[in-house]
Amino acid sequence: MIDILIPLYNNEKYIGKCIESIKEQDFKDFNVYIIDDGSTDSTPHILDLYAKRDSRIRIIRQNNMYAGVARNRGIQEARGKYIFFLDADDFIDDDLLADAYLSAENTNADV
Repeated sequence: MIDILIPLYNNEKYIGKCIESIKEQDFKDFNVYIIDDGSTDSTPHILDLYAKRDSRIRIIRQNNMYAGVARNRGIQEARGKYIFFLDADDFIDDDLLADAYLSAENTNADV
């Protein structure tokens, strides 16, 4: 299990593409924790739509306390064997999680 942590603030322009790139992964054993750091644009609405359609997507809301606090909040919530950080304006290739997981497992990685 990989927990993907995405801290964000006002990212309505890119978060959809980011989430879609995660959902298209070959590796399916993941949860997504999106830590909304007090967004004031349409980001919360977009996140709610995705969370309703996919039970692996969990939204954590907090007052604006900046990215470091949001990342730490995500770490507190994570329960998977591995944690993967992603920025809300990033997107990933379809095989990234599978490759990372296999590499970590084959080398007994602890980080």
